[in-house]
Amino acid sequence: MTTSRPAAVVILAAGEGTRMKSSTPKVLHPIGGRSLLGHAIAAARGLQPHHLAVVVRHERDRVAAHVADVAPDAVIADQDEVKGTGRATECGLDALPSPLTGTVLVTYGDVPLLTTDTLAALLDRHDSAGCAATVLTAHVQDPTGYGRILRDSDGTVTGIVEQKDATEEQRQITEINSGIYAFDGDLLRDALAEVGTDNVQGEKYLTDVLGLARSRGLSVQTHLIEDLWQTEGVNDRVQLARMGAELNRRVVESHQRAGVTIVDPATTWIDVDVTIGQDTVIQPNCQLLGATSIGTEARIGPDCTIESCEIGDGAEVKRTEAHHAVIGDGATVGPFSYLRPGTELGVKGKIGGFVETKNAQIGDGAKVPHLTYCGDAVIGPGANIGAGTIFANYDGVAKHQTYVGADSFVGSQTVLVAPVSVADGCYVAAGSALTDDTQPGQIAVARGRQRNIDGWVARRRAGTRTDASARAAAAATEQTGQTTSQETQK
Repeated sequence: MTTSRPAAVVILAAGEGTRMKSSTPKVLHPIGGRSLLGHAIAAARGLQPHHLAVVVRHERDRVAAHVADVAPDAVIADQDEVKGTGRATECGLDALPSPLTGTVLVTYGDVPLLTTDTLAALLDRHDSAGCAATVLTAHVQDPTGYGRILRDSDGTVTGIVEQKDATEEQRQITEINSGIYAFDGDLLRDALAEVGTDNVQGEKYLTDVLGLARSRGLSVQTHLIEDLWQTEGVNDRVQLARMGAELNRRVVESHQRAGVTIVDPATTWIDVDVTIGQDTVIQPNCQLLGATSIGTEARIGPDCTIESCEIGDGAEVKRTEAHHAVIGDGATVGPFSYLRPGTELGVKGKIGGFVETKNAQIGDGAKVPHLTYCGDAVIGPGANIGAGTIFANYDGVAKHQTYVGADSFVGSQTVLVAPVSVADGCYVAAGSALTDDTQPGQIAVARGRQRNIDGWVARRRAGTRTDASARAAAAATEQTGQTTSQETQK
C-alpha cells in the first residue's frame, strides 16, 4: 500500500437531492452518528491530503457551516450555474492553489460506506501504474442508472458512457462507474477546460476527461472492488435507511470481532465513533450514540439510549437514557434512570430506579437509589440519598447548588432547598424541607410537629365509610379494653 499523500481530494456535495423530499440538504442527513458528508470527509481525511475541497451549491451556507464544524481545514468551493460533475470538479480545483501537482482524488458527499482503505488502494493503483486517470469500478447485476465502463478488445479502458447517452448494447455492460477517481492534477485541469456540454443532459461530464486522456495516448485504468456498498450513493430515504442498516451491521460486527458480546445485533445500534472495551456485554435494544466510550467488562442494557457518555470498567447500566454523562468504574445505573448532561457518578457509585440527574457530581461509593431528582448537586463519597428526595435547585429565576458531605445520610422524602449545604457526617430526618446549612455530625429535622386531633372524622366526615370504620374500630378497642379489665379483676 502506498504511503504517498494525494495533492488534493475534491468532494462533490452541490446536489439538491430532490428525491429525499426534505428541507435538509441530502448530504447533511445522518447515519451512524455522522452526516453523509461527514462520512465522506472522514474517509478523505484518512489519506492526509495536502488539500481538501468540498464543492457546494444547494443550501450553500448550511452545508458550508457543517463542513467548517467537522473539517475546519477544508476549502469551500462554490459551483456556478453550469451543471455537471465536470464543472463541479473544476470549481473545486479553482478554489485550490495553482499549479496543483500530483494526484487529485474526486469523491462524493453521498457515498457514506466508502472507506479510507479503499481510497488508499485506488491511490496506490493509480500511482504505481503511472496512470493519467484511474476509476473505481464494480460489477453489479442491475447497472441501470450508472455510467458504463467502455473497453476495447484487449480490455483497455477507452471511456465511460452515461446511462442516458448509452446505446442498447452499451447498457448491457455490468461494470459500472462509481464516480470516484484518481487523476493526474495537471491533466485534470487541462482536460476540464476542453470538456463541453454536448450531451443529452447538457452537462459538463467528468467522465469525458477519461476519453480526452486516451486520445492523448495516456494510460487510463480501473480499480475494481467487490464491496458494492462502497460505491452506492444515497438518493432517497429508502436508500438512507438501507445504508444506515448496513453501516450499523458492519460497526456491530467489528466490535464483536474485537471481543465485545452483543446479544442481539438486530436491535443494537452503535455509532461509528463509539468505543467499547473487551468482554463488555451489550444487551438487546440499546443505542450507543455519539462519542460514547465504554470500558472493559461493563454491562449495558437492556433498553438503553446512551449518547456521548464515558462509562468505566465493570460498570452496569440498564434501562437508562443518558446524555453527556460520566459513569465510574464499577458503578451501577438504573433501571429507568435519566442522566442529563453534567452528571458524574464516581467509582462504585449508584444511581437507582426512577432517578433523574443533571449537572450532578456524585462521589465514589455514594448512592442515589430511587425516586429522586438530583440537579445542580455535589454529593460527597459514601453519602446516601433516601427515596423521593428532591434537590430543589431552581427558584424561578436562577439555578442554585446543593452540597451533601461525605458519608452523610439524607432521609426519604426530603426537599433540599438550594443553595444549601449538608456537612460531612450528617443526618437529615425523613420528610424534612431543609433550607439552612448544617455542621459536621448534626442531625437536621425540618418538619412540623405531628398533632393527632381526637374526633375530627366524627365531626367533619360524619356518615362516610371512613366514619363508620372509625366508629367500629373504636367500639372494638373499647370492647377489648373492657374484656381486659374484667380479666384483670378476676
